[in-house]
Amino acid sequence: MMNKLILLSTLGSLPFAMQAADYTNFIIINLDDVGYGDFSFNGAYGYTTPNIDQMAAEGVRFTHFLAGQPISGASRAGLLTGCYPNRIGFAGAPGPDSDYGIHPEEMTMGELLKQKGYSTAIFGKWHLGSQKQFLPLQNGFDEYYGLPYSNDMWPYHPQQGEVFNFPDLPTYDGNEVAGYNTDQSRFTTDYTARSVNFIKKNSNKPFFLYLAHSMPHVPLAVSDKFKGKSEQGLYGDVMMEIDWSVGEVLKTLRELGLEENTLVVLTSDNGPWANYGNHAGSAGGLREAKATTFDGGNRIPCVMYWKGKTQPGTTCNKLASNIDLFPTLAEISGAPLPQRKIDGVSLLPLIKGEKEANPRESFVYYYNKNDLEAVTDGKFKLVFPHKYVTYGAFVPGNDGQPGQLTNLQLYKAEMYDLRRDPGERYDVISQYPEEAAKLMKVADRMREELGDNLTRMKGKERREPGMVSR
Repeated sequence: MMNKLILLSTLGSLPFAMQAADYTNFIIINLDDVGYGDFSFNGAYGYTTPNIDQMAAEGVRFTHFLAGQPISGASRAGLLTGCYPNRIGFAGAPGPDSDYGIHPEEMTMGELLKQKGYSTAIFGKWHLGSQKQFLPLQNGFDEYYGLPYSNDMWPYHPQQGEVFNFPDLPTYDGNEVAGYNTDQSRFTTDYTARSVNFIKKNSNKPFFLYLAHSMPHVPLAVSDKFKGKSEQGLYGDVMMEIDWSVGEVLKTLRELGLEENTLVVLTSDNGPWANYGNHAGSAGGLREAKATTFDGGNRIPCVMYWKGKTQPGTTCNKLASNIDLFPTLAEISGAPLPQRKIDGVSLLPLIKGEKEANPRESFVYYYNKNDLEAVTDGKFKLVFPHKYVTYGAFVPGNDGQPGQLTNLQLYKAEMYDLRRDPGERYDVISQYPEEAAKLMKVADRMREELGDNLTRMKGKERREPGMVSR
């Protein structure tokens, strides 16, 4: 197989149609803090996302797609390794002073596909550790341009000096810092231009592009091309520019004849940061938002497009997660999975529209360092007693200023029927005791395996993150 890939890389003069069946390219576009209701096909107001809507019309839209955890660093670690983040010791959103990151023995998606000779690149936000050993070029990527962590971890944070004391924010080009506190209105355009150039440069050989936009995470910034263009203000402008970016990527694939051998995935790392008000997105009626394991935090939009493979205009209501993308790409590319255990399952049957397929039968909602807060089978969701942040107690902030938050306590287990109550408002645990018992068995099994701080269980199969010696 390796000889075949080497041969393919020398066949740039052959027509694309002759090469299309030999390999599949992969593009994952991962947005930051986009909520379930932030695209016009899902009811967004004040702006439209025509390129994303068209992608959905020509591909498959997943309506019950969950982030590995409802916060950016852990979610991205899950996506890139196929593991529940707590399995690999990953929690929260590591910042400039964090001493942990991706462990060198964990296989990232870049390393997975390098086994098959893929060219790999990430443009945008990394968030798997900011020390050199954790950065993309040391973990399976050939090219990297972007931020090592969130774009608000800089000296201009609205709570700088009161809550935070962030240093200057570096922008990396490879392993080198290209500048500090970069004008963020450039990011969406710069990431897009580099992505288009990467596709063109690798159009005759297999490639994996991870376009991890910094937006619409606060602080919001938009180029002059879209400033003032939406009826929803700056947030709508930013979403319009993101839609333009998706359109540029898809247009490049069409122009190069690569649509039939490229799987494109568009998703988000977690739900919206709702206490930022008009600078935040919409959870689309789901309960709570980012940093909670109610579905406003975990359920994220996802669209997949692969011309000739995805049936146009289809909707998939089956349970799926961003941790499932890793084994999906492995199955499609033929790359061997890591020897270390992962938690993802291949979604290829769902991408191909196999109606009876149900690769993911359950999902466990971990948060914080290792708290098992809920479990679902896609129809019912059992939520365990825990403390959580709520966004509903105070009016959100506006214009870049965060609103006040407070914590609430769930004192007893509750269960919701997600088919009829996606907003998780009505406890039906007494009506469906058999369903609750089934979900409890799943939770007990995962507690044995991964532990649970809420019930003081250690777990037998958790691994350590990478650490920096201080």
